[in-house]
Amino acid sequence: MGLPVEITDVAKAELYLASRSPRRCELLDQIGVYFESLPVDVNESLKQGETPTDYVTRLALDKAHAGWAISKESLALPVLGADTTVVCGQTILGKPADENDALEMLQLLSGKTHTVMTAVAVVNESLEHVRLVSTQVSFQTLTEKQCRQYWQTGEPADKAGGYGIQGYGGLLVNRLSGSYSAVVGLPLAETAQLLGLFKVSVWNHKA
Repeated sequence: MGLPVEITDVAKAELYLASRSPRRCELLDQIGVYFESLPVDVNESLKQGETPTDYVTRLALDKAHAGWAISKESLALPVLGADTTVVCGQTILGKPADENDALEMLQLLSGKTHTVMTAVAVVNESLEHVRLVSTQVSFQTLTEKQCRQYWQTGEPADKAGGYGIQGYGGLLVNRLSGSYSAVVGLPLAETAQLLGLFKVSVWNHKA
């Protein structure tokens, strides 16, 4: 069950975002989408035999459908769900449980190229569409001191893979091939294309 819907401007809202992520809110604002946040809770446990691609796609759809179950009882707006997963080899790196877990993740990523997968799903009463974007991110070689300094910023605690590229985590990255905004949490070009299928407008100028 999601949290109560908070509507700040019923006349303008065209979309619900099924997320608590301030980063995804900022990205939708960036492309001029009129939306309202509709946080939901879904089980993010990995299923046996599930590939990283299947996992991240399923979670995006689960979030969107959980939001729709609430949305249809109020304004029945389309709902966007998204999930971002960091994959090193075939290992899915979620949010670190504690400092030691974060340090292990960062040391695993150190000096290597990993994949960040972000899936975006939008659903309403009759349509369901999903996009998956994969981006290659290469880390510099990290010392234990750097990893501990990064943990002390507080940034890794709620980030998949234990880092956020838009913050201090940008210092860890040597290069990136793909969508920067997808690594942050929402691939903007693909999201805009997806929203177009649901007649949700972008390019809106906000005061």
